[in-house]
Amino acid sequence: MPPTVGMNAIELSNAIHSGDISCKEVIADYLAHISLLNPIVNAIVSLRDTDDLLAEATQLDRELAKGQSRGWLHGIPQAIKDLSSTAGIRTTLGSPLMANQIPDTDTIMVSRIKRDGAIIIGKTNTPEFGFGSQTFNTVFGATRNAYHPHLTAGGSSGGGAVALALRMLPVADGSDMMGSLRNPAAYQNLYGLRPTFGRIPSASAPDLFGHQLSTEGPMARNIEDLQRLLVTQSGHDPRAPLSMTDSLTNLSGSLNACQRGKRIAWLGDWQGELPLESGVLELCENAVKQFEQIGCTIEQPDMPMSMESLWESWLTLRQWAISGNLVDTYQAPEKRRLLKPEAQWEIEQGLALSALDVHKANVTRSQWYTELHKLFLHYDYVMLPSAQCFPFPVTTQWPNEIAGKPMDTYHRWMQIVIPGSLSGCPVLNVPAGFNDNDLPMGIQVIAPHRAELALLQLGQAYQSILPSWKHRLPPCFSE
Repeated sequence: MPPTVGMNAIELSNAIHSGDISCKEVIADYLAHISLLNPIVNAIVSLRDTDDLLAEATQLDRELAKGQSRGWLHGIPQAIKDLSSTAGIRTTLGSPLMANQIPDTDTIMVSRIKRDGAIIIGKTNTPEFGFGSQTFNTVFGATRNAYHPHLTAGGSSGGGAVALALRMLPVADGSDMMGSLRNPAAYQNLYGLRPTFGRIPSASAPDLFGHQLSTEGPMARNIEDLQRLLVTQSGHDPRAPLSMTDSLTNLSGSLNACQRGKRIAWLGDWQGELPLESGVLELCENAVKQFEQIGCTIEQPDMPMSMESLWESWLTLRQWAISGNLVDTYQAPEKRRLLKPEAQWEIEQGLALSALDVHKANVTRSQWYTELHKLFLHYDYVMLPSAQCFPFPVTTQWPNEIAGKPMDTYHRWMQIVIPGSLSGCPVLNVPAGFNDNDLPMGIQVIAPHRAELALLQLGQAYQSILPSWKHRLPPCFSE
C-alpha cells in the first residue's frame, strides 16, 4: 500500500500543502490502488479517464506552486455516491432507467466538495434509487464487504463505505434515509454521521418542503476527518428553504471535551420488541461499557413508545415520499418493468394512502420527537445497535428472518435505525468491534437536535480509548 493511500484525509491534505507529495502523485497512487482492489469488491463505478484525472491534478499542482489552495481537499480524490448528480459524470441512481444519464450540474453537496479542491474520480455504488441496505443493482452488480468479500457491504452507501475501508478513498460522502450512513459504516468498522435534518442542504428532490426523511452526510475512518468533511458539506443555501442557518463555527470547534458525568440511555433491543441476531446485543453492550472509561454513566430507561407505532409511521411516510417521486415512472408500463420489485411495492403502497394516513403518520412522528426530547432532559445521548444482524451473504437480497422472526418487508431487518431517522436528530455510528466470527458491528449514538459537535466530541473521546480492533485493516492488506 503506497504511503499516500495509507494516510487519513487530514494527513494527506497536510502532505499535499507542505509540498511533500504532489496532487498528480496522489491521484496516480490512488488509481493504481483502485485498479488492484476494486475488481474484488465493486465499490467504485463510472471511474473517469486516467489522463483527464492526471491533467486535473497537474492543474492543481500549478495552483499550489503559485500559493493558491482551493481548500483542505485540494488534490484529494473523491468518488460521489451514485444518487448525487455530478456534472459531466455518469449518474445512474443504480437504475437501468438512468443507466446513461450524464447530468449538466452538480448537487449542492458535490459543488461544495469540488469547491474545497477535491478531484472527483467517479461514483460509488448504491442499490437502485438507494432502496434497501444491501448494495446491488442491475447496472453495476453487487458491492462486497471490505472485510469479507463474500458478504454484503450494507447500504445504501455501501460503495462509499467499502472504498473508504479499503483506502480507495480517504473520506466518503453518503446519504441516509433508513440507516444508509450508519449500516454500511457499522459493517466496515467506520464512522458514519447522519446529521440533523437541514444541516446539509439539498435541492435535488422535486418537493422542497414535504419530504423530510433523507439527508446527506460524511463517512470517515476517524472523527477528525469526519468533522472536516461535515463542515465542507454543511451550511445554508437559499435553494434549499429548510436548510439550517447555523454558523459553521458551531461544527468546527475543538473535539477535545470532557465527557465525565455525561449520561447515556442504552435502548438495546427496545425491551425485546426488536429481534436481534445472536451476539449483536452482547457485542454492542460490551462496547457501550467502554464509555464508562471516559466518565459516562449508562442507564436503561423504559421505552417511551412502542417500536411498532414508529414502524407504522415510518412505512407511511417512506411510501408517501417514494410514490410521489416515482409515480410517473410507475405509470409508464415500459418503465415500470425496469423497476425492481421492492420499488414497485413501495409505490403501490404509497398510492393506496390517504391524506389522513400521512397526517396521522406525521402526528406519531411528532409524538416520538417529543418523547425523545423528554429523554434528552435526563440523558445526553441515546444509544442502540446500528443493525439487527451481522453482514450476510452478498447473494442474499435481504434477510428473511432474524432470530426466528420472519421479516415481512425487504427493509424490516433494519427497523432499528428508524428512531434516529424519524427524529431528525444527528446520529453517529461508532464501531462496536468484531464477533467471534470476525464480523463487524456498530452502535448508533443519537444526540439532541443540532448537537453535532457534542456528538463528535463524544466520538473523539470514545475513539481515543478503543482497543486495537478499531485500527484493524481488512484482511487483503496482510495477504
